[in-house]
Amino acid sequence: VGEVGEHEFQSETTGRFAKQGGSYQAASQELELEFVPVQNFRVELGTTLAAHAIDGVPGFEDRNQFGWQGASLDLRYKFLDRETAPFGLTLALETQGNRIDDLTAAQVHNYGTELTLAVERDVIPHLAVATFNLSYAPEWTHFAGAAAEEQESTLGVAFGMMAQVRPGFLLGGEARYFRTYDGIGL
Repeated sequence: VGEVGEHEFQSETTGRFAKQGGSYQAASQELELEFVPVQNFRVELGTTLAAHAIDGVPGFEDRNQFGWQGASLDLRYKFLDRETAPFGLTLALETQGNRIDDLTAAQVHNYGTELTLAVERDVIPHLAVATFNLSYAPEWTHFAGAAAEEQESTLGVAFGMMAQVRPGFLLGGEARYFRTYDGIGL
């Protein structure tokens, strides 16, 4: 979550290239501003820009466009700190809205939320940490001109380990399992 008064800016670029048949390139640029206004509570505001160049891909309309894709809000609250409790416990709620579909570049009204419960514990105090995350993410999408709305939900489980190899240098890995369901229920 961070310390009170902390500010952070992040930038993440995602690229998708090649589909079976035709020419397909897609890239998105997410910009995020994080800040910690009070102890144990972090706020993150984000926005995403997307570019697509799609030509002759079966099942996709040809498009060559760049535009504002959407925005997000991520709120995190740390209930337990692993420094003072047997383990750390953080609840995260991230919500996002998009107007451009990630894959097809079609105009959409897309809304999603991800609820994550994160547990972390020092395996070796001040040296190695283990994490376990559970997540649930319902999502609603309405494609422009379509009569129906699509709904899906994703359940996720993740386990990770991170160790300080030398002061200021951390090394770790994570394994994730996701299962997607039609509809927002399980």
